[in-house]
Amino acid sequence: MNSDRIYKLLVSSVYPLYVKKAERKGKTKAEVDKIILWLTGYTSSGLKKQLDRKCDFETFFKEAPSFHPNAKKITGVICGYRVEEIEDPLVQKVRYLDKLIDELAKGRAMDKILRG
Repeated sequence: MNSDRIYKLLVSSVYPLYVKKAERKGKTKAEVDKIILWLTGYTSSGLKKQLDRKCDFETFFKEAPSFHPNAKKITGVICGYRVEEIEDPLVQKVRYLDKLIDELAKGRAMDKILRG
């Protein structure tokens, strides 16, 4: 896994892809935002500021107000890797987010996605 590339990837370039993936499956931007806010602790305005700043994933997660403690409950395979076995903390956080968006697109109930 090329973690150097993930560190420099702009959240603002990936975010529209998350929304597009969700919308193709009948889900909404609001649901994507809810997942991101749950995982990171950002407010809606905080997320918007990060997207407007065009920050990379490293900065996005470093400045996240509170990474959700239940994130450790996110398990499974995304992009060929088991998320619970990824050793690089930043790459694991990005893959957690990818996994949650994937679950949304697959129609999983929001309370299950948010490990409620």
